[in-house]
Amino acid sequence: MPTLEVMPRPTPEERADTPVSVDVDEALASLADVIEQWAEPRANWEFALQEGHEFGRANNVEGRLLFVSGEQTSSLTFRLDQLDGADDTMDALVLRFDERDGICTLTRCTATGIDVELHHILTFT
Repeated sequence: MPTLEVMPRPTPEERADTPVSVDVDEALASLADVIEQWAEPRANWEFALQEGHEFGRANNVEGRLLFVSGEQTSSLTFRLDQLDGADDTMDALVLRFDERDGICTLTRCTATGIDVELHHILTFT
């Protein structure tokens, strides 16, 4: 089982500000890698991983995508286990959440910001 180094959840002073190791499924590690590889070369984007609220549990990782441009800031925070897919289309990072029966919540991250569709119908050709 892969391990991700993540920032600890911000709590009162009983926890240090040093990275925490969290065991995750291979699929979640792969999704985190796709997002990190997409965000890294883009100056307006930042991706960070943080420990979730269920301390000591496997797959307990939250992701936060941050977009900053001038005076505009947008962020998207999610649990990695909510993701069903992450695709780098070169122009955009497409994140699919809670996919059921061909319908999902879809987020597109582009050079101009974040676009969220709460009811996206997937089509396959």
